[in-house]
Amino acid sequence: MKILLIGEFSRLHNSLKKGLQELGHEVLLIGDGDSFKNYPIDISLAANFINRYFIFKKFKNALFRFTSINLELYETYFRFLKIKKQLKGYDVVQFIHADALKMPLKLQLKQIEFLQQHNNKLFLLVCGNDYRTVKFLQQKTLKYSVLSPYFLNNATKKDYRYLLPYAEQKYENYYLKAEAYMQGLIASDIDYLLVLQNHKKNLGMLPNPVITADVLPIKPSKKTQIFLGINRSTKVRKGISFFEKALEVIEKKYPNEVEITVVENIPYQEYIKRYQNCHIFLDMVYAYDQGYNALEAMAQEKVVFTGAEQEFLEHYALQEDEVCINALPDVAYLVRKLSWLIENPGKIIEIGENARKFVKSKHDYVKIAKKYIDTWRQP
Repeated sequence: MKILLIGEFSRLHNSLKKGLQELGHEVLLIGDGDSFKNYPIDISLAANFINRYFIFKKFKNALFRFTSINLELYETYFRFLKIKKQLKGYDVVQFIHADALKMPLKLQLKQIEFLQQHNNKLFLLVCGNDYRTVKFLQQKTLKYSVLSPYFLNNATKKDYRYLLPYAEQKYENYYLKAEAYMQGLIASDIDYLLVLQNHKKNLGMLPNPVITADVLPIKPSKKTQIFLGINRSTKVRKGISFFEKALEVIEKKYPNEVEITVVENIPYQEYIKRYQNCHIFLDMVYAYDQGYNALEAMAQEKVVFTGAEQEFLEHYALQEDEVCINALPDVAYLVRKLSWLIENPGKIIEIGENARKFVKSKHDYVKIAKKYIDTWRQP
């Protein structure tokens, strides 16, 4: 098959691409690399010109401040126009997000229509915050979610400036028209499968594909190494403050037994190097299942604090704390779990080994790529 993947936010599409290629398929990945994360892309749509020179950057920021016009979106649009002739004749076109092309919505809708006219099937992944996700979470049917800090008045609209607009009328109108061009919608984990319940185009859940490389050796250390990586733009809605407060307690409780590393807004390649030597990896609180970062760390035998709610345990027939630690919005609970691991290093080894086995069994990139092919081939 000839496959076009559009957008990248977490290495999901990169891993899927590798799996598809190993199965003999032709794959092209386009996108902008997702800002500072700088994920690998075959053809970049990133607005590099407008961000390269200080004077242009300053003008862009001033224009946006006074008019809400984002010149980056227009540069992305013109970059797409340069390559659109190459984007015809694909058996499958898959979008990582309804806004994956990152251009003005009216122009983006026209390009989606173009792709639908010149290719066989279009699919949309539901693997992040978008119109349907935000609308579902606003119903407050879950005991907690990425919107919990907002509901509890522990956050401002500024903290949610990249999320709340997805529920506004302008974006809703765009999203529903874009969705109409799609053959089906695919959830990447339990969090998003819950969103798609009863949707007529729901094709079910295909777990995140993960490249399970050899486990990198950890440098010898007498201390338990704990890692926390922070993306400032998502810090509040991921519940990172609970980890920060728990780490303050742990640092005082075990001054000679732990070493804590905290990093913020660093490129992906540097990020994975920085957590290589950790034993415990703190991912996020407000989730029911693991996202891509958590799974990559689990594949490296890290004990990951992340989403592992009952729905996840039942889906995969697992026990609590078997492959990861369910991170709850409760500082005292997090301190207890961290203390348990620090005082029982054998558990760190056991859970880490279980985690890698789980990822290899349920998230192997070639196995998942086969599932995608089967799903795309459905009539």
